[in-house]
Amino acid sequence: MVESMSDARTKAVLLIAHGSRRAAANQDLVKLAEMLREREQFPVIEIAYLELTTPTIPDGAAQCVAAGVDEVLMLPYFLSAGVHVQNDLEQYREEFAAKYPGIKFRLCSHLGLHPLMLEIVVDRLNEPESDRPE
Repeated sequence: MVESMSDARTKAVLLIAHGSRRAAANQDLVKLAEMLREREQFPVIEIAYLELTTPTIPDGAAQCVAAGVDEVLMLPYFLSAGVHVQNDLEQYREEFAAKYPGIKFRLCSHLGLHPLMLEIVVDRLNEPESDRPE
């Protein structure tokens, strides 16, 4: 079920990626946030990076809280459930829940082996070489 903007007024999305020293690599998360905003499903959408660049995860959480939400959906933009997803992000979730009582922080599943991932892989395998980023 897709929530409308009015149903999601108290929810924020915090998109979390690893982060890179390479600015162009970090732009994927920025673009993803823009695309999600265009859907107008969630009124607050922030980005954050685990390391190497800003905004940091605590900064992103603070931005969500400042927007007056009741719940923050923390979505790891990660393919695998490594140490960062299993430990680090859960630790952040616990810290935020303690720091911001009354606001629910929910750590969503990482991208992983979602059924649509196969479609993405096949699409990438079949794209012409001229369409590939450099």
